[in-house]
Amino acid sequence: MDTILKYFPDLSEQQIAQFSQLGELYGYWNERINVVSRKDIENLYEKHVLHSLAIAKVHRFGPESEILDVGTGGGFPGIPLAILFPDCKFHLVDSIGKKIKVVNEVAKAIGLENVKAQQIRAEEIKGSYDFIISRAVSRLSVFYPWIRRKIKPGRQFRLKNGLLYLKGGDLKAEIKESGLQRVRTFHISDFFQGEFFETKQVVYVPGQ
Repeated sequence: MDTILKYFPDLSEQQIAQFSQLGELYGYWNERINVVSRKDIENLYEKHVLHSLAIAKVHRFGPESEILDVGTGGGFPGIPLAILFPDCKFHLVDSIGKKIKVVNEVAKAIGLENVKAQQIRAEEIKGSYDFIISRAVSRLSVFYPWIRRKIKPGRQFRLKNGLLYLKGGDLKAEIKESGLQRVRTFHISDFFQGEFFETKQVVYVPGQ
């Protein structure tokens, strides 16, 4: 929690309590349903919670925003962002039912009322959203066609509605391959300290 508070010092008491419970909850569920790498569970707050919150350093979701987390796994980046933005609505989806079970149990345990979790493939999702979020599900050229029609037209603050994607490594070739326009990348090491973040980025793709 010290790591989270270092970068997000204005959390409410409720948010601090919710973030504080994640370590024990994911430790419990990971022993039963493997949703986080065994070697990473001890670094949950850095490699999963804080990594997810990098999206918030790029964009602050406005009140009542509707956000879709595709391929959420055990709830990343959706759960940490739902704690940070309690006035937004988060729809967390994954094709693997046991992972969605963990999401539901964690959300229930910490009293997150702005999260809906569903076992479904991205291509089958109905409706549209202000922003799509995800963490390295696949290459942009594969991933973006799944979600491009699910982005509402519009703009929030300085960013047009679109995709906020957590990725690592050299992304120049991947972005070029995708053929997408006006893509921006943000190095997470500009926001957070630590070796883990040195190659990590947030990729922003406006709706197109």
